[in-house]
Amino acid sequence: MDNFEALLAGFATAIQPEYLLYAFFGVLVGTAVGVLPGIGPAMTVALLLPITYTLEPAAALIVFAGIYYGGMYGGSTTSILLNTPGESASIVTALEGNKMAKKGRGASALATAAIGSFVAAGVATVGLTLIAPILARWAVTLGPPDYFALMIVAFMTVGALMGNSVSRGMLSLALGLFLGIVGTEVLTGQQRFTGGVPVLADGIDVVLIAVGLFAVGESLYVASRMRSGGVHVIPVTKGWRNWMSKEDWQRSWKPWLRGTAIGFPIGTIPAGGADVATFLSYAAEKRMAKGKRKSEFGNGAIEGVAGPEAANNAAAAGVLVPLLTLGLPTTATAAIILSAFQSYGIQPGPLLFENQSALVWALIASLYIGNIMLLVLNLPLVGIWVKVLQVPRPYLYAGILLFAALGSYAMNFNYLDVLILLAIGILGFLMRRFGYPVAPMVIGGILGPMAETQLRKTLAISQGDLSALVTSPFAAIAYVSLILIVMVGLWLKRRQTRLE
Repeated sequence: MDNFEALLAGFATAIQPEYLLYAFFGVLVGTAVGVLPGIGPAMTVALLLPITYTLEPAAALIVFAGIYYGGMYGGSTTSILLNTPGESASIVTALEGNKMAKKGRGASALATAAIGSFVAAGVATVGLTLIAPILARWAVTLGPPDYFALMIVAFMTVGALMGNSVSRGMLSLALGLFLGIVGTEVLTGQQRFTGGVPVLADGIDVVLIAVGLFAVGESLYVASRMRSGGVHVIPVTKGWRNWMSKEDWQRSWKPWLRGTAIGFPIGTIPAGGADVATFLSYAAEKRMAKGKRKSEFGNGAIEGVAGPEAANNAAAAGVLVPLLTLGLPTTATAAIILSAFQSYGIQPGPLLFENQSALVWALIASLYIGNIMLLVLNLPLVGIWVKVLQVPRPYLYAGILLFAALGSYAMNFNYLDVLILLAIGILGFLMRRFGYPVAPMVIGGILGPMAETQLRKTLAISQGDLSALVTSPFAAIAYVSLILIVMVGLWLKRRQTRLE
């Protein structure tokens, strides 16, 4: 069965009423959490992980994919109307979008963001559909040393490129690797770093790490910085049918396409994800502007909203390529979705398209459907999302902490899991407080045991010869690429810092 027929079969599954409801729930929740400052897709997926254990795999993954896409959409609303990005990839949108809103053009900014997100996500999902199966067929030929090299690439790039400091990123990664090896060693049966605590003998569940860092730690951090008083939201009075003028359309369509072309390739490699893509898109639009339009940058240029929002959503689809085909997460949200796969005994990678073909294609088909749902939710219903911004923050974060604790307890009905969650949450709060990125820690906790397994396989096959780790042609190319990716990524981060 070729890819087109497999996609049609995926649509046949995804359009079933049950899965349509799951997709709608995912994009609805994703948009809501994208709108709310400080609550991103990573936190929401982590929070829902324990709850979705009762769902079948296809339903749970469709929900998580909807949350991921929806979070990228929703972040533009709060950036434009509140000048507070709902998630990090919407920072650039606030630069121009809020200026447009203050000039009474908030409706145009919201419309170009929503339509640009729709165009970019649609084109990028087509790219995912075409590229992922080809990459998966090629990846089947990789051996243990090749996979170990890929994971080293993921470790180094994520540690070096996430956050503002390489050293802090690498320390966060080291903490994640340490948490990943806590438990019973597979080959010898010896317990490592358990301190004699029986509940740690099976290791620290990835869900506890993810929920602790993103739900508990993030909630404590945001609550500690919460400003008092009401939230001032710039009103949107113009009817949605007349949001964009003919000139707005003419100025937006090229940035949409350029943003897509920038965002999708960057999303597929571990080089900073959507954050870097949005800043690159903004820099490109600013550089290409001429005459009067160039002077508008910094004062409300619509191109500065259209391009970055397209790059943001294209990168979100690009992130799914290495996740599904190689099992490598390049963002925090992708890492948590990977743990969702693993909780169902499914390992993303080259064999996923063969062993779980129906599941993968139903997931990809749901992305097309969810993208249409998101356009409907974000254009005419913007008034509802403005109301969501008025939710009292104390109630919101208290509810998040409550659900996090209940979810962690429900996994094994063991109160020690709640204590571990609290300890990791406090660690996450301190990391955020002192500027340490938490995403490398999550990725280290998830990929660490997998990297150890591939390392042991390589050494077993080579009878302890360490040169086997680098003599494979692909592994050698991967390590050379690692140097190039880190160098380019650090250069991009410097450009991002200058733009900020």
